[in-house]
Amino acid sequence: MKKIKVNGNRVDVDADENTPLLWVIREQLGMTGTKYGCGIAACGACTIHIDGNPVRSCVYPLSAVSENSEITTIEGLSEEGDHPVQEAWAELDTPQCGYCQPGMIMAVSGMLNTTPNPTDADIDAQITNICRCGTFQRVREGIHLAAKKLS
Repeated sequence: MKKIKVNGNRVDVDADENTPLLWVIREQLGMTGTKYGCGIAACGACTIHIDGNPVRSCVYPLSAVSENSEITTIEGLSEEGDHPVQEAWAELDTPQCGYCQPGMIMAVSGMLNTTPNPTDADIDAQITNICRCGTFQRVREGIHLAAKKLS
């Protein structure tokens, strides 16, 4: 049994220490907003925050999480879905199928914590999530709109 803090709540999880955090979140805690995409940290569908930093949870083992770590999933980004990135996504109708978007939103919100006014080059370098629908131009527009909402 291990205590972790997810979306502000301390929870006990009963999983092997080598279990990827993605499966702890989805299977143990029942939070299915974090998606499985590739299992090798390439696509970003599983992106969450640990201590405010975007992390690909499909390869991040439970053993790497301390009891004091703050884990945030898409469900915990904002209670009402009113985080500026979520608002920008809705306003611009950014997603197509939407499967990758929880991870994309988590990656973008994490980037905006450290790069509040990103250039297109910053976005290209820092947002490496894959969208099979190809909505990358709308994602870029959403990032710029969210940055304005945050400033």
